[in-house]
Amino acid sequence: MSDQHRHEHGQHDDHADHQHADAGPRLLWALLLTLGFAGVEAVTGFWAGSLALLGDAGHMVTDSASLALAAFAAWLSQRPPTRRHTYGYGRVETLAALLNVLFMVLVVVGISVAAVGRILEPAAVNGEAVTLVAALGLALNIAVAWLLMHGEQTMNTRGALLHVLGDLLGSVAALVSGAIVMWTGWMTADPLLSLLICALMLASSLRLLREVLQALMEGVPPSLSTEQVGRVLASLPGVASVHDLHIWTLSSKRVALSAHLIVESLEQWPTVLAAGRHVLAEQGITHVTLQPEPLSSPVHWLPAGEKGRLQGV
Repeated sequence: MSDQHRHEHGQHDDHADHQHADAGPRLLWALLLTLGFAGVEAVTGFWAGSLALLGDAGHMVTDSASLALAAFAAWLSQRPPTRRHTYGYGRVETLAALLNVLFMVLVVVGISVAAVGRILEPAAVNGEAVTLVAALGLALNIAVAWLLMHGEQTMNTRGALLHVLGDLLGSVAALVSGAIVMWTGWMTADPLLSLLICALMLASSLRLLREVLQALMEGVPPSLSTEQVGRVLASLPGVASVHDLHIWTLSSKRVALSAHLIVESLEQWPTVLAAGRHVLAEQGITHVTLQPEPLSSPVHWLPAGEKGRLQGV
């Protein structure tokens, strides 16, 4: 690896470490704000008889757990590699995102069941109290969402943000339902709006779940194409062809690649290696393992007892 590449790679890692360090405090602040207001909504929702407000409080309690998990994962991911975990602990953020998605699905199912029951048997709702508390909750959720959206965007923070956006939409639903009940007396608006929000959050959860499972299965990140990356490497001066190309996700911000490059001359390999690392870094691939193979004398693997044939190759 050239000194220039070491310098460029070091700058990238320092920037990534700074972003990861910034994610932890933001998640912690989001946790404290969300958990504090969840108690206010739960008490008011129980007193006012509002399912939308109680559902939003349930969201916020679940969000507090998800934010705590995300903050812990952000902290743990900063630990350096060890002999047992040579890639470090970046993958724990992906696992935290998976758990947050599963939590959200459980919340959606629970609120949907309660909403259907409330539609079948409408209950009285205090529209004024619901509207006031929902408005305060909406302002809080906007502040928390802004806090997370202006930090590093990893699967972990996106999983936490998914819960916060669910709370934000839940506050909107509670605000609208409180206003409808206050002005029209139509109690069914409360559970109907809860079902609408559940449908929106389920769709977002499933999209994030697909991305998380892709990372856990060591699949190619959605932003990259194996065919395109292979063509870029094969087009480098001195490279005849590329094979055994693998691309996978180490963590939200780290993508790994390994490939065998057939080169016209091994003497050109230092130049080819530097050029390959450069073009891959431009596509966000920073952990690279490239193996050269000579075009004129390719390596042949032979079974035991047939090694004598190698001399005739």
